[in-house]
Amino acid sequence: MIRVALVDDQELVRVGLRMVVDATPGIEVVGEAGSGGQAVRLVRELRPDVVVMDLRMPGMGGVEATEMISADVPSARVVVLTTYDEDANVYAALRAGASGFLVKDMALDDILNAVRVVARGDALLAPAVTRRLISDFAASGGVRGRRPEPAALPGVTAREREVLTLVGRGLSNAELGERLHISPGTAKAHVASLLAKLGARDRVQLVIHAYESGLVAVGETGP
Repeated sequence: MIRVALVDDQELVRVGLRMVVDATPGIEVVGEAGSGGQAVRLVRELRPDVVVMDLRMPGMGGVEATEMISADVPSARVVVLTTYDEDANVYAALRAGASGFLVKDMALDDILNAVRVVARGDALLAPAVTRRLISDFAASGGVRGRRPEPAALPGVTAREREVLTLVGRGLSNAELGERLHISPGTAKAHVASLLAKLGARDRVQLVIHAYESGLVAVGETGP
């Protein structure tokens, strides 16, 4: 059973999400919070598997709450709930430890799938969504179209640098395999090696590493 906590200052949003989740076998809502501060206390007490986190709330916002939850209860995977087109805090939330994000007008099946994906330890980074995300929000870490000098990344092989660059551009394992002429399984192994070497918890953090190490420029997306 996947245990979910819902965090949103709008009660109607929480009610709607709870109805959908509770009607789905294998997933249950174990708690709700209407602010970031309440969310931190709730997660410390109940230890849910997944936290669906709104970003814009009174008092402590979703970014700060995500950072505290990621530090205090790392087993709880945070998924950002956002309007997406206008929320410039998404990138900050990913840097704070969120494992992905949901859009409030997503199809219900997509939301449930996102909860399952994150609960099993993966990041919610559908390639098309990733490209939009990093194009729109990574500018908070630099100037569009420009990059710093590439970092050395000690211990990372030349092939792994290629993989990290392509992950930063939003490619899936299947797309990595096609681009690099390797099997999806080999691509997955390279990604797993990068996670270990860079101390990244999931694919989201690999995307951030790719930008912050200068391998990918802001706005440089797509296959």
